[in-house]
Amino acid sequence: MLRTTVFVVCALVAAVDVAVAQRGVTFEDLLNVRRVSDPAISPDATSVLYTVRQWESSPRDAQKKELRSQIWRVSTTAGAPTRLTFDDAGASAPAWSPDGRYISFLSARGGEQAPPQVWLMRADGGEPSKLTDAKDGIVSYAWSPDAKRVAYVSRDPEPGDVESRKKRGDDRRVFEDEFRMAHVWVVDVSPAGGSSAKRLTEGASFSVSGELSWAPDGRRVTFAAQQTPMLRDDRRDVYILSLEDKRIEKVTTNAGSDSGPRWSPDGNTIAFLAEPASTRRVAPDGLATSDPRQARLALYDVRSRTLTDAADRTFDLEPRGLNWTPDSKALVFSVGKGTYLEVFSYDVSARRYAQLTTNKFIALGSIAKNGSKAAFVMESATQPADVYAADLTFAAPRKLSNVNPEASELALGETEVITWKNEGFDIEGVLVKPVGYRPGTRYPLLVVVHGGPAGAHFNNFRVGYGDGGQHWAGQGWAVLYPNPRGGTNYGEKFLRANIPDWGGGDFRDIMTGVDAVIASGIADPDRLAIQGWSYGGYMTSWAVTQTNRFKAAMVGAGITNLWSMYGTNDLPNYLAAFFGGTPSKETLPLYMERSAVTHAHKATTPTLILHGGNDERVPIGQPMEFYRALKERGTPVELVFYPRQGHGLQEYYHQRDRLQRQFDWITKYTLGDAGRKTTTQ
Repeated sequence: MLRTTVFVVCALVAAVDVAVAQRGVTFEDLLNVRRVSDPAISPDATSVLYTVRQWESSPRDAQKKELRSQIWRVSTTAGAPTRLTFDDAGASAPAWSPDGRYISFLSARGGEQAPPQVWLMRADGGEPSKLTDAKDGIVSYAWSPDAKRVAYVSRDPEPGDVESRKKRGDDRRVFEDEFRMAHVWVVDVSPAGGSSAKRLTEGASFSVSGELSWAPDGRRVTFAAQQTPMLRDDRRDVYILSLEDKRIEKVTTNAGSDSGPRWSPDGNTIAFLAEPASTRRVAPDGLATSDPRQARLALYDVRSRTLTDAADRTFDLEPRGLNWTPDSKALVFSVGKGTYLEVFSYDVSARRYAQLTTNKFIALGSIAKNGSKAAFVMESATQPADVYAADLTFAAPRKLSNVNPEASELALGETEVITWKNEGFDIEGVLVKPVGYRPGTRYPLLVVVHGGPAGAHFNNFRVGYGDGGQHWAGQGWAVLYPNPRGGTNYGEKFLRANIPDWGGGDFRDIMTGVDAVIASGIADPDRLAIQGWSYGGYMTSWAVTQTNRFKAAMVGAGITNLWSMYGTNDLPNYLAAFFGGTPSKETLPLYMERSAVTHAHKATTPTLILHGGNDERVPIGQPMEFYRALKERGTPVELVFYPRQGHGLQEYYHQRDRLQRQFDWITKYTLGDAGRKTTTQ
């Protein structure tokens, strides 16, 4: 039996005033919410660039929708934002030149098949001009400190004969071979165009990944690179490239993945994220079994060529998006902590971490060259994401944008962060209550399991594509977002607590959370449903074979047969980390025991299965196996493939279909004739 659960409300986000709100959230609201990202503050801290993404009609076909990003600019002191780009190709990755004279961005202008290039425009206005002409486009780029050059990463183009063979249908693909590596180039800045690029790295020994970071002297660049571009190859190290003689120095030899290097403004240190070295099993091809661990902050002294591990027992979390302060004395970054995304700093000389925000969801962007302000995106359970600026204490953020003014019209369900205990763990979850919730009334409950498993649910704005939490709340449902063991944001012990135990303690953590919401008087035990995508889809398929408490389920891109999944997906070494290694006589029993197809004969829950038709992460055999297992046993099941889609749905009408289909299926089988009626205790 599941343990007795303690239900504690540990953080209450103020409910939206329903009297002010005008209407419930619709599917159109979920899809049309604009997404803001990439805040880049000017060197003098007076302006911020950012991108806004939204669905728009295609210029080639008015019936087709395209997700397009455009660049905006806003003052950090006063005034309304100004849109800078309008081209149908869209624009992304905005940046300021270090002298503040130019704005740069990536855009695939020049035709439907044009690859993304770096474009420039004067900061004081004017039309943009194309700076680069990389045949296969630009992956990432960075300005030199003197603003005279731009370094960029581009993938090697296919040989000319390959392109001609493709045109006549005389082509083939050799699996896990014939790689196209990504390399570093540099081009002089000429707003009038005409500059020729110079290649700086080449060969098949490594492929550059992520962003570039210049040394302040403008003579060197640091970057991370892996031995092949395969997703499953995490043999990633940090390098230093000398632009004058193209000499390359390998900084790290860690068995884990090293990524995101950032050169300090004084030139003395390179900060990066490093996964701890481990005793991972190495296969004959040189690739190792994954070993889920938190990345740590590491510092490389450029002069002495020594590495320092900045791990600290008081900071058992994972940094993301490193930013140096201009004096090189500290690093500032975002950190997932519980159900929030907080800002932390690290004092280099004192070797001390400090938390700068509490109960916030902040995606840090950049720090101004003069150090006076930082730009970031912030959201909450009641407010959509917008651009903000603050000094480096982050004590008084100033809101600079209002990207989704329509959000003020929406009636939102009250949101709480709740905790419960299970088997020695304190488990958290986010609970969204129905709009107009009345204490003493029980409501249908939808459980949404996150992906990963190294992921987490946050207490943020739940109006957007996916599970559609606030839409459910407007339809009279409570929604539980549990963070079971095996997820991020709760320390490395918690992260590794599901090894080798998928479907064990993590499943029990979720079910005790369901019991907690029932015990609180909110959820109706006879009207429960569950859904999830990726690992969340795995857990959903597992749940319906372990209990009949759920009246309906949606399995999205879910793993259902771990054994066949291992040999057919693009990330097999990740699975091996959780099941004792590759499938063998010794390990196969666990692979099979924790697969939903093995227990399909016990499933009675009506199950909707949604899957991308071109998914390589969780190949299409996974949903087909589970569908067949349920269908032949008489369990209500429906399988829907979305053509052209990979592990996530990227097309507008596919996303719209998912939202409608999962809602119709779950309400049909959970509510039946009762509809939206609630029961009183």
